Amino acid sequence: MSLNGNRDVYRERRRRLMDAMGAGAVAIVPSAPVAVRSGDVEFVYRQDNDFYYLTGFEEQESLALIAPDNSDGEFVMFVRPRDKERETWTGKRAGIEGAIVDYGADKAYTLDELEKIVPRYLEKADRLHYPIGRNSDFEARVMKLVQYSSAMRPRLGSGPYAIFDPREIIHEMRLRKEPGELDLMRRAIDISRAAHERAMRLARGGMREWQIEAEVDYTFRSRGAAGPSYPSIIASGPNAAILHHIQNRREMRTGELLLIDAGCEFDFYASDVTRTFPIGARFTAMQTELYEIVLAAQARAIEQVRPGARFDDPHDAALRVLVDGMRGLGLVSGSSEEIIEQASYRRYYMHRTSHWLGMDVHDVGLYRAGGESRRLEPGMVLTVEPGLYIDADDDTAPVEMRGVGIRIEDDVLVTADGHEVMTAAIPKQITEIEALTVAS
Repeated sequence: MSLNGNRDVYRERRRRLMDAMGAGAVAIVPSAPVAVRSGDVEFVYRQDNDFYYLTGFEEQESLALIAPDNSDGEFVMFVRPRDKERETWTGKRAGIEGAIVDYGADKAYTLDELEKIVPRYLEKADRLHYPIGRNSDFEARVMKLVQYSSAMRPRLGSGPYAIFDPREIIHEMRLRKEPGELDLMRRAIDISRAAHERAMRLARGGMREWQIEAEVDYTFRSRGAAGPSYPSIIASGPNAAILHHIQNRREMRTGELLLIDAGCEFDFYASDVTRTFPIGARFTAMQTELYEIVLAAQARAIEQVRPGARFDDPHDAALRVLVDGMRGLGLVSGSSEEIIEQASYRRYYMHRTSHWLGMDVHDVGLYRAGGESRRLEPGMVLTVEPGLYIDADDDTAPVEMRGVGIRIEDDVLVTADGHEVMTAAIPKQITEIEALTVAS
């Protein structure tokens, strides 16, 4: 179990969900469906984040029912039954007893009892919270039960008259990280630090990008991470100007820049880190000039992270520095205001500066509230990742800059009095990087 097996953590999360739902409501949250990779081979199973967040339960084919103040039990689980023959092939199951004893369910049933048990809860509820579109198999079964209960409402005087999406509540809960969640994220970040430092030491001309990817993956798994929290980007030379380059096949050359966007997942929590460095060499004068523009943009953006600031503030601050740098390099012309208004900078900086981070690498939570950029609050974690990307075929850019991509990304926690750069230990200053890239 996660969070040191602390069932109280999950119980408190369910309590917060129930408080937000209010009396007379029932929530049904399904597990993630099994996904087929090819033929009869399945992808390694990973639980749905919302389901796991509320239960700590990792098994497939499971469902949680949460009913505030229900005398039959506020937390009910439907799980696969124990099956000695199947467990020989796929591992031990929790079963009904485990769902109660190990995961704190008030009651538990096998999945084939779903149609028998769920109507008892629906007939007492006037609102159902269910994430439509998450698991089609469960959805068909649940919706059939809802239709029946709704049809009986005129006779019984109760039964659901409306369906709401529980993710509206759960995702706002997940947006504000608990201390235990932050501990897991720091662990993921520390493992990612080791992976990035290893890559800086080992990357040399003549190697293939996939060789560095293998070293990164090795570090993740050998230190206890589940693996990458997203496909690792190992982008050398002109590939660094491709934002989501994941083929990782090119032969690298000494002195080129290598952009690595890689973070691991530890106990369901993600890290997301990007560093850019010269392969087996020091930064050239041109690389230094470009790199320092991005580094300055990131520093200005991080300064904006504090309670009460808008989510858009780091982006706006980084963009101003990047645009001034582009003008100085001759990449764009006009005043800074004109460049920003006309978005001509997007030729070289085409993405936003931040996204939420947590259980998902692009984590849940609204970016806008009431039609405006939402205000940052303590406990929120966001990335800060400005960049400059000059395509190899850009005949308007100076020749020596073509085929260069630079991004620097850190994970930043909003604290009560400002911010904490959670990834601060991962080298990004030029002297720190060169101490690794040119070491024997």
